[in-house]
Amino acid sequence: MLMQEVFFLNKHLTVPLVGADGAPVLSIVIPVYNEEAGLAALYARLYPALDALKVSYEVVFIDDGSQDLSAALLAEQFERRPDVTRVIFFDGNFGQHHAILAGFSHCRGERIVTLDADLQNPPEDIQLLLDAMDQGHDCVGSIRRDRQDSAWRRWASHAMNRMRHRFTGIVMTDQGCMMRAYSRRVVQLVNQCKEMNTFIPALAYQFSKNPTEVTVGHERRHAGKSKYSLYSLIRLNFDLVTGFSVVPLQAFSMLGIVVSLLSGLLFLLLAGRRVVLGAEEGGLFTLFALLFLLVGLALFGVGLLGEYVGRIYQEVRARPRYVINAILERNP
Repeated sequence: MLMQEVFFLNKHLTVPLVGADGAPVLSIVIPVYNEEAGLAALYARLYPALDALKVSYEVVFIDDGSQDLSAALLAEQFERRPDVTRVIFFDGNFGQHHAILAGFSHCRGERIVTLDADLQNPPEDIQLLLDAMDQGHDCVGSIRRDRQDSAWRRWASHAMNRMRHRFTGIVMTDQGCMMRAYSRRVVQLVNQCKEMNTFIPALAYQFSKNPTEVTVGHERRHAGKSKYSLYSLIRLNFDLVTGFSVVPLQAFSMLGIVVSLLSGLLFLLLAGRRVVLGAEEGGLFTLFALLFLLVGLALFGVGLLGEYVGRIYQEVRARPRYVINAILERNP
């Protein structure tokens, strides 16, 4: 009954302003999607690690429309530790980054740390991020030590890191690591951005005055499986590149100029051969190959342009990023 009463009382509760009495020093933002098998282990390690920090804190869980018992387990944890636990329930599945944005909008701490629920990054290493912030850094990324993912995921991550750096100029050694720390100022600036699709670490990096990175541990998933398929990873990196740079469009424009010049030279060469040597029967398949190349480049350009047009289409619809069904939290 206690859980149900708080559930409905807080459904439209206004979050206290930052800096109000009782606001915690540290907020931990954790998106959750179908993590039923691993939540008990997360609780067992997370809360003792935070208690050991000797600072006031809150843990903000965001249930991203889980289809298993994750929502019920989060509600039970709220009843066990209502003093430091808050739970946001989405009315559907809106994605990990939207869940983090919801956590950013509702957290109250001066320092905000994002963390995955799968225990691949040990909660005990949160202290490393806070130590870096004590040195004056307002955005602290992380680099996974002895990464436990499969070889193809490590290779793909390395390739995407290089592509991102070349296209956007954003320096992140390990963009796929969720354990990151942000100052309240950086989070407030992120909250002011209203685009539908964004990449939070890159956005925070642009707003940061003094970013840095620290090395943290990396473990195999305690339970469950990764929610990111190959397609999801490709889509994420498309959003990253198209959301922070127009270099792909500029590069394709330059490619179009080069191909047009080469095609013009080829036309002059073939026209000259016809005048000098007369009509020829050979070379038909070479022309077909050239035609297929040009058609492929044109289709790639149309798809690239479609990515940017699609982002504009999503923005002009002005639909909400996510829909919150309810919030569990203790009344201030």
